[in-house]
Amino acid sequence: MAILTMIGQLLLALTILVGLHEFGHFIFARIFGIRVNKFYIFFDFLFPLPNVLNFALWKKKKGDTEYGLGWFPLGGYVDIAGMIDETKDASQLSSTPEPYEFRSKPAWQRLFVMLGGIIVNIILGILIFWGVKYYWGEEYYSKAEINKMGIYAHPLAQGIGLKTGDKIIKVNNEDYEGFGDIRASLMQENTYFTIDRNGETKEIPVPNGLIDSIASKVPFMEPIMPFKVGEVTKGMAAEAAGLKEGDKIIKADSIPIAYFQAFQETLKKSAGKKIELLVERGNQTIKLTPTVTKEGTIGFKLDPTLVSSKRTLSFSEAFVTGAKDALGVIPNQIQGFGRIFKGHISAGNAVSGPVGLAQMFGKAWDWERFWNLTGLLSMGLAFMNALPIPALDGGHVIVLLYEMITRRKPSEKFMERTQQVGTFILLTLMVLVLFNDTFKAIFK
Repeated sequence: MAILTMIGQLLLALTILVGLHEFGHFIFARIFGIRVNKFYIFFDFLFPLPNVLNFALWKKKKGDTEYGLGWFPLGGYVDIAGMIDETKDASQLSSTPEPYEFRSKPAWQRLFVMLGGIIVNIILGILIFWGVKYYWGEEYYSKAEINKMGIYAHPLAQGIGLKTGDKIIKVNNEDYEGFGDIRASLMQENTYFTIDRNGETKEIPVPNGLIDSIASKVPFMEPIMPFKVGEVTKGMAAEAAGLKEGDKIIKADSIPIAYFQAFQETLKKSAGKKIELLVERGNQTIKLTPTVTKEGTIGFKLDPTLVSSKRTLSFSEAFVTGAKDALGVIPNQIQGFGRIFKGHISAGNAVSGPVGLAQMFGKAWDWERFWNLTGLLSMGLAFMNALPIPALDGGHVIVLLYEMITRRKPSEKFMERTQQVGTFILLTLMVLVLFNDTFKAIFK
């Protein structure tokens, strides 16, 4: 069931993203009077072989356009009349261009048609981030909140010299607003933190290669979190032992518990065994002895009012913050690619395919997480499609800009060849990503 939930979320996100991306091409084609033969979410053939396994899960003809849902769920397409793409080659465009065809239109109109998908994905990403910020608010740990108790340093952070309880005063010798700024700084090169440790100021440099471990989801650091027991999971050890919502755990096996991460450490040490908890419940102090699972849990959620810090945003504030976060994805992607080329991040850790994306959505359906990831993917899709690779929108844009500058239109044979080269590149990348996904799912 958990696997089906992950797959279901991924397919829904791809349907939204691919459908609206292709709609961007479709609507600009319509605006300029270009005929669209097909509009498909997912492929109705075995990509990139347009004549193999041709069938659709659903299709309907309306006007000049056939609308459909394909069976191959790794993309989608619009078949624009008079354009060389993954569905046709130059031999199919040997006749005299018709006025309604893509190839008969001015270069600037063709440019807008090719940019349509990217434009829509950017608008969609901004709208999604706006909606998420307005409806759910924004998780926000201010500098003051972080430095009440300091940061919790996982082993990776300890390895560069950070310690639990350190208070981060500056990032790269500049003031910062919240924990998001600390996370963002890790994408930069030669980052360093200025910390306060028991009244002593120190500078902790962050090695450039550390980002590779963070990209592979190794925990780094987080704000220390005070906590109370939230919802207790039915049928788990916490319920059986008598733990109740609102309880405050003050000791575990005689070890004082001041924050949640310390409790997690104690649970991991007691995995598979009974643990004695000293719990405050109102004016009472009671002892409970649940059995810890092998995974190091006992079965309760945290009281969200103490664990996370969320602020409510007005409609206009949500738009400004959402647009900033959405548009910030693109420079982060550029920085990420730069770090890959410099060898700071391995491509295997930086790139995820269908398996990795499904795992990111999680085993339980969480709408806030779903829309956050969908917004990120929309901006990521816009960036990836803008890359100057033949067969991607960015490759077509480069050719059109060349035509507009030189006033010379490349031959249809040239366009066919570049399309073939681009498709080969994309297929190679697809195979590598799927192999990487499978390897990580099995061995990590």
